[in-house]
This record gives sequence, C-alpha cells and structure tokens, in this order.
Amino acid sequence: MKIHTINTGFFKLDGGAMFGVVPKSIWNSLNPADDNNMCTWAMRCMLVETGNRLILIDNGIGNKQSEKFFSHYYLHGEDSLHRSLKSAGFHADDITDVFLTHLHFDHCGGSVERKADGSFQTAFRNARYWSNADHWKWATQPNAREKASFLTENILPIQESGQLSFVSEGTSPDDCMEILFMRGHTDAMMIPLVQYKGRKIAFMADLIPSVAHLPAPYVMAYDTRPLLTLDEKALFLKRAQEENWILYFEHDPAVECCTLKQTDRGIRADEVFSLSSLG
Repeated sequence: MKIHTINTGFFKLDGGAMFGVVPKSIWNSLNPADDNNMCTWAMRCMLVETGNRLILIDNGIGNKQSEKFFSHYYLHGEDSLHRSLKSAGFHADDITDVFLTHLHFDHCGGSVERKADGSFQTAFRNARYWSNADHWKWATQPNAREKASFLTENILPIQESGQLSFVSEGTSPDDCMEILFMRGHTDAMMIPLVQYKGRKIAFMADLIPSVAHLPAPYVMAYDTRPLLTLDEKALFLKRAQEENWILYFEHDPAVECCTLKQTDRGIRADEVFSLSSLG
C-alpha cells in the first residue's frame, strides 16, 4: 500500500470568513492576509494505492469554470490535479475510485470536465464516485447560505454518468478506510481515516482545514452549524490524540501532516511533517 500527496494548487479566501469569530489581530500572524484581506490556502488531495485500486480523495477546484469565477479565488501555484497525478506515475483513467468528502466546489470541481462542445463529462471515466445520500440531497437541494458552493455542473454529471455510489455510516469503499460523518460544516461531510503502516491518517477536509484551526474557537464562518462543529472538533481531537492519529490537512498552505499533544491550552500540534516522510 502507498499513499501519495496530490497537490492541485493554491487559492485565496477571505481571512475573516476562514477564522470566524477570531480577531484578525490574532489570526493574521498565523496566515497573513493580503491587502484585500485574502489568505492563501492549499487544495491538497490524497491518492491511496491499495491492491488493484487507486482511490482519489477529493480533487480540488477543477478548471472548467469561467474566468470571472476563478478571478474571485486568485488561483496560483504550479501544481494541478492532472500534473500531480502524472508526477505520482498515474493518469486519470487509472483512478478506480473518487471519494468526495463533500461537494463544495473546492473539493469536487475536478470531478467533471468540460468537453469541446461545452457539455460536461466525468474526468475519471473508469472510476466509481463515492458520496452519501444525505449529503447528496443537501447539495442538490441547497440552502441559500451554501448555494454558491454547490455548483450543478460539478455534481449532476456524476449522477448522469451512472458512476455514482453512496456509502452510509458504518460502511466504506475499501477495508483500508474508516469513515466518520460530520454535520457542522455542511450536512454529512465525511472524514476518511486511512489505515497505513499501523497508523490512522485522518483526511481533515473542512472539519479542521489547517493546523491553525486546532483551537476550539477557530471555526470557519462558512460552517452551517458552528456550535456543532465545536462539539465535533472536541470529540474528534480527544480520540485522535489518545489514539495517536496523524492529521492530514487539505487546506493548510504549509503543513501537510501533524500529530497531536495535550497542552495546558488544549490539544495542539506536536510533530509536523510531510506525508512522504512516512515512507
């Protein structure tokens, strides 16, 4: 079994939105904002090579949206989804499974691509796409708060392709993964725990988007149920610290992974390192 970091580039989001009620005088030292109050964030995905399966967890923002859309998010960096897959030795056609933690555009935009005639097709034609029934309904019948994050062209072509499958709580696409359901950020977001070399690696999605979000009050303004996120974070971090999990951050611009330790200020990062250092 091997696990690969798949970097799909960087984008920018408003710092106040990313840190919620935490004052800028505090969070700006953790991820400094530009003159427009925008901070840089990664879109870091994961490729799990296990047996005869290649499981891609999330796939970034994609490249099919309009220039106006992308101008809001200041995409930058040299990495892209397909370039990173190639660097790992693979092609999109090799992917057998695409696991989507949730359907916000920066997590699933690479799922679908635009054809020359303007229509859409799945980007991974040989893959099974995994979501869950609760979140799929939430995303396809969106509330006004999240509607701009659930883009029809990222979602419906997956269903129309016949490649869509659902997991439920207590099930998983593969024995190497355990799935935790979270409902604070968006309904039924999934956090995969990947078994690797006797450890569990938690793909953090938007439960804890960066190492700076480990303290309890650091909850994004994007979260639909922030008080529930507080509870979910507390339970998750307690278990993760006690069981010595590795946290893998999808959005941290610098830190890929960390372990945890108990301090007098609560649970904080212990060692920070890259996924590749695990061998």
